[in-house]
Amino acid sequence: MTILKYMDIETLRNYCISKKGVTEGLPFGPDTLVFKVMGKMFALAGLDAIPLSVNLKCDPEEAIRLREEYENNILPGYHMNKQHWNTVILDGHLKPDFIFQLVDDSYNLVEAGLTKKQQQELKDLDE
Repeated sequence: MTILKYMDIETLRNYCISKKGVTEGLPFGPDTLVFKVMGKMFALAGLDAIPLSVNLKCDPEEAIRLREEYENNILPGYHMNKQHWNTVILDGHLKPDFIFQLVDDSYNLVEAGLTKKQQQELKDLDE
């Protein structure tokens, strides 16, 4: 497999914060950047990890499939509910578009789990 350019934290960060209703913070200390949609986590990146890694929410069946297909780069979520979270290693083996799709999937799962009120508030951010 060809090794691609490593995804850096700024590329990941810029993509995450470009999504509607997203905030970022360091609630677990200075080493973990957390992205939330309407107050709910959808991505966590370890700032000191080499290579960079990100925890992303995932449908449980899809999580298993991805771990089998990308066994060196998609692992059970580190310090997370391993049924619903994957740790994605951004060492250049996964294409950026694929990583962005995994971020989108995580965001969409969290968005779908928001209360009706939160979903309406998120929708109203466009207006």
